[in-house]
Amino acid sequence: MPTSVRLDVELEKRLDLLAEKTGRTKAYYLREIIERGIAEMEDYYLAADVLERVRKGQEKTHSAAKVRKELGLDD
Repeated sequence: MPTSVRLDVELEKRLDLLAEKTGRTKAYYLREIIERGIAEMEDYYLAADVLERVRKGQEKTHSAAKVRKELGLDD
């Protein structure tokens, strides 16, 4: 799906130079950056969302001691 992104001048220059020096396209590097970074962004923002729900009492939590006991790990 086509998507457009605005980059500041310095980032654009760096991307242009990288593409020029390696013979790859800017699109190639943008895809690589997104693919490598999306998991980190998901981890951060989804965890922040869960944390907010925990703080509001909307998310069920379990103590480590209770989980260990229920799984029989304290033996």
